[in-house]
Amino acid sequence: MSASSEHPVFSRLWPALSARLDAAGGAQHRRDLVSGLEGSVVEVGCGDGRLFAYYPRTVSELLAIEPESRLFARAAAAAALSPVPTTVVAGSAARLPLEDASVDAAVCSLVLCSVPDQAEALAEIRRVLRPGGQLRFYEHVVAEPAGGAAVQRFLDRSRLWPTLAAGCHMARDTTTALTDAGFAIEEWDRFTFPRLGMPHVLGRARRVS
Repeated sequence: MSASSEHPVFSRLWPALSARLDAAGGAQHRRDLVSGLEGSVVEVGCGDGRLFAYYPRTVSELLAIEPESRLFARAAAAAALSPVPTTVVAGSAARLPLEDASVDAAVCSLVLCSVPDQAEALAEIRRVLRPGGQLRFYEHVVAEPAGGAAVQRFLDRSRLWPTLAAGCHMARDTTTALTDAGFAIEEWDRFTFPRLGMPHVLGRARRVS
């Protein structure tokens, strides 16, 4: 999403959709996503801030970026209950309000599907990470060729799904994009939620010098 993005319908539906995802196993995925993080962290596209509750107290400061105004308001309220010092700011993945090499880790949770330019967003995340810094990612991705990838690509090209889902693209190959952007993927898991049918990846990568 851009810094000025407004999605009044999607932003009202997203908290309920996220809750359903969490009930289907997503809560454990969120916990695994941020487990063991330390130091300064930026979360790109924090949505309604539901991930804040899972950050370990070893995180010294969390800067959360959210462009959508309604989700921003929810995230700001969630920040007050966060177990770690959390600041929510308006912004976009393409222009993070951080100095070069200034954070220890970055977190992307169900956001790299919706940024207008994935390569640009990953380059910006790499810019703000210290050398050797971690990128934690939890994203839905393109299906295997026999598992619906053609349908996903058709919906993306038609603009139907991106329009309905606030810029979300179903057919992005995020793990390849991470490698192309200068990250070394150290571990990752690919899985599909029961009844949802959309493959997801969860893992961690490191900024390569």
